[in-house]
Amino acid sequence: MRAAVQRVNQAMCRVNGEITGQIGPGLLVFLGVAPGDSDATAARLAARIAKLRVFGDDSGRMNRSVADVGGGVLSISQFTLYADTRGGNRPSFLGAAPPEQARAIYTSFNGALRALGLPVGEGVFGAHMVIDATNDGPVTLILEQE
Repeated sequence: MRAAVQRVNQAMCRVNGEITGQIGPGLLVFLGVAPGDSDATAARLAARIAKLRVFGDDSGRMNRSVADVGGGVLSISQFTLYADTRGGNRPSFLGAAPPEQARAIYTSFNGALRALGLPVGEGVFGAHMVIDATNDGPVTLILEQE
């Protein structure tokens, strides 16, 4: 499982002009699912993200988690995180899980974040989404979970 995590002041997802998820300050998470991933993988990554200390404390040091600052998470499924471009100009997505499996794991990941007490906004799995975000920092991290 792979996630691109961005610290944001706000983020919103729209599908066909309708807002499907939005947050104020928090984390925008683009989530890619690999064939070997499971609900347990999703729960471990959700716990890591919930505890990730990327928000400033009183001294301005990145020492607080999204929960510590009362932030939310906007979770977006993104199979393109498993793109392989070594073979030329057209990416291959063979490293991504099949849609049925990926949808279930994405749902499990979002549930795990909620179980940790975080408010979670979502995109729409498999849809063409428009994401608006105001990055803070910018802070962007790539996390891998097995």
